[in-house]
Amino acid sequence: MKRNAAALAPISLFLLSACAPAVSSAKPEAPTSAVTAPGTGRSEAEGIAAERLHLARAVLASIAGREKEPAGQVFKNVKRLGAVPAIQLIAIMNTAYAKSLGVSCSHCHVVGEWASDAKPQKQIARDMAAMAATINSQLLAAIPNLRGPDPVVNCTTCHRGSIKPALDLP
Repeated sequence: MKRNAAALAPISLFLLSACAPAVSSAKPEAPTSAVTAPGTGRSEAEGIAAERLHLARAVLASIAGREKEPAGQVFKNVKRLGAVPAIQLIAIMNTAYAKSLGVSCSHCHVVGEWASDAKPQKQIARDMAAMAATINSQLLAAIPNLRGPDPVVNCTTCHRGSIKPALDLP
């Protein structure tokens, strides 16, 4: 089912706000494996999530009034997802890509120069998205006894919040 841009705006804003780090004054009962950023009181993952949210909100502010227009018309150098509303592209980048890899926007982008292809990670992300599309549309569809409605793979399938995909079992 296709949704219109007006219906996507609240969903996209929810996705952006869902990445905000939880603030709690309680200390964990047991030590965690998360690295605490010096002087911040928050884990590295929380800092990355906060940076992602800050940058996503800044980009949204810069396109105010154009959020529902196709991303390819609002942003330069959009190779994939140019037809989705601009606000949805930001949510996809923030959640589907960055959160799935446990990174901030600066992993693939030169901050402030979003159209730049200076970082090879940006093309790798495009290539990986094409790979996932091929797996979903051709390879999974060709497995006759695969159960479940619309099985898919995405960034999280392999990365699970880490830059390097999971290659073995714990």
